[in-house]
Amino acid sequence: MSKTCHHLPLQVRHLGQVSYESTWQAMQQYTNERGPNDPDQIWLLQHPSVFTQGQAGKAEHLIAPGDIPVVKVDRGGQVTYHGPGQLVAYLLLDVKRLGSGVRQLVTLMEEAVVDALKKAGVEAYAKADAPGVYVQIGQEEAKIASLGLRIRRGCSFHGLAFNLDMDLSPFLRINPCGYQGLRMTQLAELAPQVTPEQATQWVLDYLVAGLGYQQIEAYNRLD
Repeated sequence: MSKTCHHLPLQVRHLGQVSYESTWQAMQQYTNERGPNDPDQIWLLQHPSVFTQGQAGKAEHLIAPGDIPVVKVDRGGQVTYHGPGQLVAYLLLDVKRLGSGVRQLVTLMEEAVVDALKKAGVEAYAKADAPGVYVQIGQEEAKIASLGLRIRRGCSFHGLAFNLDMDLSPFLRINPCGYQGLRMTQLAELAPQVTPEQATQWVLDYLVAGLGYQQIEAYNRLD
């Protein structure tokens, strides 16, 4: 990732719990309308319960969505679940200006979660053939973070979802990320002494450093 001096500060937006569809539309709008002098942004938030189905998503991976809405979206990957207690970090970056690429961004997001878990005393890892972050629980592999990106006009949107302290049962209604029987886990199960706020800050710090930013502006809303 580029370590150049950025002439614009990075904007970090702490949005609380916001609806999936309105946030997705806002990401698309910013990406479609931004120019070469518009700042990169990271949005930190949570969503009410929703399943999102990636562009290549197959219907058979939605086993029993029930009363939880399903939204078809323009990111890569299969179906996943978002809900309260999960950190969602959206990366709205001018990838070309950063001198980066999709693979580097995916790696950075995975490393940010792995590093946060390491600080929490949990060993985690990424896998080349299945993006995301995983841990071993006994003999079983479990997934703790999912990610998906879209690049448009040389800029990224979408990002990562890191399970912190949430109801994991909706994951049983799908094949998470297209993998039948994949176990999902969360920080509260592995390191209950770490607060969601701590873990969020660790992820943010790693992303900011990895992107080479020194200056940050923080906001609590989109406008």
